[in-house]
Amino acid sequence: MSLDDRLRARSLVYASVRGFDIIQELIENHEVTEIMVNGTDDIFYEKAGRISRFDGCFESTMKLEDVVQKIAAGSNRIINEASPIVDARLPDGSRVNMILPPVAINGPIITIRKFPEEVMTVEKLINIGSLHQEAADFLKKLVISGYNIFVSGGTGSGKTTFLNALSEYIPKDERVITIEDSAELQIKGIPNLVKLEVRNANVEGQNGISIRDLIKASLRMRPDRIVVGEVRDAACIDMLQAMNTGHSGMSTGHANSASDMLSRMETLTLLGADIPLQAVRRQIASAIDIIIQLGRFRDKSRKVVEITEVCGYEDQEIILNPIYRFMEEGEQDGRVIGRLEATGRELIRREKLEAAGL
Repeated sequence: MSLDDRLRARSLVYASVRGFDIIQELIENHEVTEIMVNGTDDIFYEKAGRISRFDGCFESTMKLEDVVQKIAAGSNRIINEASPIVDARLPDGSRVNMILPPVAINGPIITIRKFPEEVMTVEKLINIGSLHQEAADFLKKLVISGYNIFVSGGTGSGKTTFLNALSEYIPKDERVITIEDSAELQIKGIPNLVKLEVRNANVEGQNGISIRDLIKASLRMRPDRIVVGEVRDAACIDMLQAMNTGHSGMSTGHANSASDMLSRMETLTLLGADIPLQAVRRQIASAIDIIIQLGRFRDKSRKVVEITEVCGYEDQEIILNPIYRFMEEGEQDGRVIGRLEATGRELIRREKLEAAGL
């Protein structure tokens, strides 16, 4: 064997015994942002926004199942035929979703969302054109003042990354509590930081700890700010109540626009409480101050497309006040050209800014 063949054989043996077998190479590649394993033979990855097929496969279904169990055990999760769907994470913090047969028809499915080694900052977002300095200064004042901020967008639009970047503006003397399904947030520079993570139920279906449980517990932990990684179920009502009881909050959610996010929050809240829609809308209008909408464009770039104030409730409707909107100007060399422009409207709810002296 040549030296190159020996080195490759050694790395493959190591990956098979101590790592994650054939996909270890993709996991170690810092340019890869997503890994998709569709059974033993079909492996795809995303790099620079483009999805490509990986030239490799697992030698057997049993080997792929071993990798699934290794990932689950590393996050203290259980996955089997009785509980075939689980969310976990890798040692480097990458988010993992796994599904086993009989739910997955074409064999065990693994989807890995990798995060950059370097934490994204607002300055980097400005450099890559996702945001501009004027809007960044505006958001900085809002975060410092304790406005309740909700980051919304579609899948892969960069919600968690943007929330991480915004967190650099959180005052260092605050006590911050993060609550997540699977720990993804990389909040740095906050000495008094508490990280909470959901615990799935055991094989008997007992002893599970949900996001709702963690939000309720966090209110007794003297938080200055509560950061909920993502709202996707009835925990929405607990988050709104926390924000309505004097706690500053930040969170993310899936939606196509700021107004769609409000509609989705209404639906999620009604899943958790049988209360009139008017009461739900009043809660949302009182709790949420700012919605930041992110978008993923056809050139695979991610940008802030809207910064909107939730400024009140009137005539049974939640009133929105758009402050910034992205205006597309066309394409150049395959890239979308445009700018986040001020609408000319001013912030209406200024009480928190004034209280912070800003």
